[in-house]
Amino acid sequence: MIILSKLADYGVIVATHLAANPARQLTAAAVADEVRLPHATVAKILKALAHAGLVAATRGAGGGYRLARDARAITVAEVVAAIDGDIGLTQCSVHVAECTRTDYCPTRPHWTAINRAVEQALSAVSLDAMLTPAHFAPRHPAPSAHSAAN
Repeated sequence: MIILSKLADYGVIVATHLAANPARQLTAAAVADEVRLPHATVAKILKALAHAGLVAATRGAGGGYRLARDARAITVAEVVAAIDGDIGLTQCSVHVAECTRTDYCPTRPHWTAINRAVEQALSAVSLDAMLTPAHFAPRHPAPSAHSAAN
């Protein structure tokens, strides 16, 4: 099973929440309460997203966080990379120096292509698209007259 880290998953939730509220500047505590995640976790996520330039932070009494760019211009891949770093499905994909099998592994070259495909798939999905549940609904062809008769 391929899974994102829990923090990256939460990062997408937090970023999508900010995308759903583009006119509001939200504090970390408000985001945490609204998405029902621990305050410390949300603060850590927002700090990472701000460091990556995906959210803008304003200090002071009226301060808070908002997306740094339009939700259509921020991809899920960017959010995941801000939290987890480079997207790689295997340890050797990201940390080549740590793998002792690099010189003779028959699968290593293929992981590069697989990682690229996953990164492209995540890059094709914007935060704006994550706001529209029907965006990802499977499209079933309309039943033909022939299949309706059977």
